[in-house]
Amino acid sequence: MNAPKSLVLILGDQLDLNGAALRSFNLKTDEIVMIESIPEAQYVWSHKAKIALFLSAMRHFAIQLKELNYPLTYIQNSPLSIMETLKEKIIQEQITNLICVEPGEWRLKQQIEELARELSITLEMREDDHFYCSHQEFIAWSAGKKELRLEYFYRLMRKTHNILVDREGNPEGGQWNFDKDNRKPYSKKGPGIIEAPIFFEPDKVTKEVLKFVSTTYSSHPGALEDFRWPVTRAQALEALDYFVEFRLRNFGVFEDAMWTDTPFGWHSILSSSLNLKLLNPREVIAAVLQAWKKHSLDLSTVEGFIRQILGWREFVRGMYYLDMPKMAQDNYYDHQSPLPKWYWTGQTNMACMKDAIGQTLQYGYAHHIQRLMVTGNFALLAEILPSEVCDWYLAIYVDAIEWVELPNTAGMALFANGGRFTSKPYIASGAYIKRMSNYCGSCKYKPEVRFGENACPVTTLYWHFLIKHRNQFESSPRTRLMTANLKRISDEDQKSIQKHAGYLLNHLNDL
Repeated sequence: MNAPKSLVLILGDQLDLNGAALRSFNLKTDEIVMIESIPEAQYVWSHKAKIALFLSAMRHFAIQLKELNYPLTYIQNSPLSIMETLKEKIIQEQITNLICVEPGEWRLKQQIEELARELSITLEMREDDHFYCSHQEFIAWSAGKKELRLEYFYRLMRKTHNILVDREGNPEGGQWNFDKDNRKPYSKKGPGIIEAPIFFEPDKVTKEVLKFVSTTYSSHPGALEDFRWPVTRAQALEALDYFVEFRLRNFGVFEDAMWTDTPFGWHSILSSSLNLKLLNPREVIAAVLQAWKKHSLDLSTVEGFIRQILGWREFVRGMYYLDMPKMAQDNYYDHQSPLPKWYWTGQTNMACMKDAIGQTLQYGYAHHIQRLMVTGNFALLAEILPSEVCDWYLAIYVDAIEWVELPNTAGMALFANGGRFTSKPYIASGAYIKRMSNYCGSCKYKPEVRFGENACPVTTLYWHFLIKHRNQFESSPRTRLMTANLKRISDEDQKSIQKHAGYLLNHLNDL
């Protein structure tokens, strides 16, 4: 008796030959399906480079599968949704068993489960093995805790996986976290010579994709002229090797620094490869630890990088599956303003926003401080509806998949869940941006001016936010010092701040 046929669905962010989807694959009976769905790039107004990255990486992966003689149906440019296309395939071939890795998006996870119920087929949804912490482990860790904080979870991950700890389980260097050593701005003269990231010239497959995307998604935001992202595992491994060899040494100290026309700084630019599963976080951390010993790198740099991978990346993924679908609906401050139109064009007088959004449109990339403390900070202070901000982040960044994008945007940048896993709103005035960048030097607005024609909108809205939410900030020792500074501002000036902020909030599109 022949074994029952299974259809294995591989999504565009699950491109690993050794991943859970292909575990126990039967070459004689089973079949793989991959689906390019035109509507999938349209439910949020996706950046052209993001669409191109997914399609190129998928097509290269499909070539690999065929070279290894995997039975593959690759459905290209389907006018239907992924689920509608999959449903047609299942019905047409009378599939009774569907195998997939859990999607990185709650919407798709629910749709696949619903489709299986509708068609009365057996669904085996496997957990993604590109993470250190399973869902069950995260649920067990979070159970009964009043506060869910990265620091304690991160320490557990370090101990559990024996990373940067000694034999007794104590942290290397005598402390768990070297974050205070990783917040320096560039010199006032600028960042100096930065070893450029390694990028990859488009091959024939990618060139075909770029042409297709520029035609099919011509109205979508962003550019394709500078598309140089890794689209294969071989390229991703080369990018990893290059980063640890030449760029890691200066990553830590300048990881929060910003500078005009310096889109990548010393950052790894590996997030898209990690999130497409071209890289496994275990091999990334292993490479960093090896480089630490080989080049005698600063422990603060190595710890800072590992904290992002082993700590924050794992933590937000755990929170996403723990809190969905509520996380997508949270709006703690009841903010309702629409997203300003210039988020899609970069055409604003604010130099910091213009640079961060401009590079985002050019490359589909901005580093974490630009996302958190420039575009995210402004969105929170400007009282923009969280769902619109989250849709923008999901659409505009090449590495944005909802499991990582939504917790970072709604939970951290916007405080939309009221501090479920952050201890305070991450807000700052123009003074912070001036300290960490050179943006303010070329801006028509002045970061030290709190209200009036020349006032920095970030500064005005920052003080307005503190005034409006004074009681909340004064109730926490983490934020009490921020409102203490309000005592240095006269009542008259506070009223002027509120008045000017009211004007700004009603004219966001004109800033």
